[in-house]
Amino acid sequence: MSDIYFIITGALVGFCVGVTGVGGGSLMTPILISFLKIEPHIAIGTDLLYAAISKFCGSLVHAKKLNIVWPIVLWLSIGSIPASLGTSWALEHFMGGAKEFKKVLTIVLGGMLVLTGASIVFRHKIEVFFNRHKHDVAGDTIGTNEHSYVIIKHKAWIVFMGVVLGFFVTLSSVGAGAFGIMALVLLFPKLPMIRIIGSDVAHAVLLTLVAGLAHLKSGNVDIHLLGMLLIGSIPAIIVGTLLSSHLPERAIRRVLGVTLILLGTNFIVNPVKEKPLVVTPPPVTVIAPKVNI
Repeated sequence: MSDIYFIITGALVGFCVGVTGVGGGSLMTPILISFLKIEPHIAIGTDLLYAAISKFCGSLVHAKKLNIVWPIVLWLSIGSIPASLGTSWALEHFMGGAKEFKKVLTIVLGGMLVLTGASIVFRHKIEVFFNRHKHDVAGDTIGTNEHSYVIIKHKAWIVFMGVVLGFFVTLSSVGAGAFGIMALVLLFPKLPMIRIIGSDVAHAVLLTLVAGLAHLKSGNVDIHLLGMLLIGSIPAIIVGTLLSSHLPERAIRRVLGVTLILLGTNFIVNPVKEKPLVVTPPPVTVIAPKVNI
């Protein structure tokens, strides 16, 4: 397939990320599989490294503005990194055939897309629910501004959330952003959203990098495809961010959420599409006429 299609895909996804702040992994992988006919394991592996590189710049900005709670990132990583490496090892050694491997990845991807789409569509209701039940599970948050101080008491909860994220992100490339934020809101509902986002982005860089490198080791990353996606997405993220205040962000989020739910449902129902069998006709034996001399 021509490189222009990959560049356009990167630009489309990058623009959505710039406008809405979501849609990177959850949109890139299904487009690569459904429309560009990339094999699921290649799409997931390539998307993980794409996410690590594209989120790195955002993490630098958050770090400069002191939006990252590094102890939270540390304890999430203690759970997520080993879980990611263990999941990659299990996939490589226990998935007996290529078809079974693709089926597992595609079904998990579908489930994560449905959950991500639902969280985007019902984001406002979820935020209202959390605001009514503000109780820090893993620690105490002192202060309500962007420089509030966090005291971590129950590290096991953070490590457990990290394990869950590491497992599902490695299998699907989806969830490092959307579900990472959801996990931190559950654990630290009193923490200002800007610090939740900053901590989530920093952790997502580490998790997607490790998971992507594990997929690279297994041969599941297309470096050329990765380069084309980045060429398209990096300028588009900048443009989308600049235009975000002038576009109907809520309407775009709803369309994106419904699209992810439909794509995810399709992946669950049809995890592996059978390729048509190519019938090879039997060889024709040509008998040369007997020549009498």
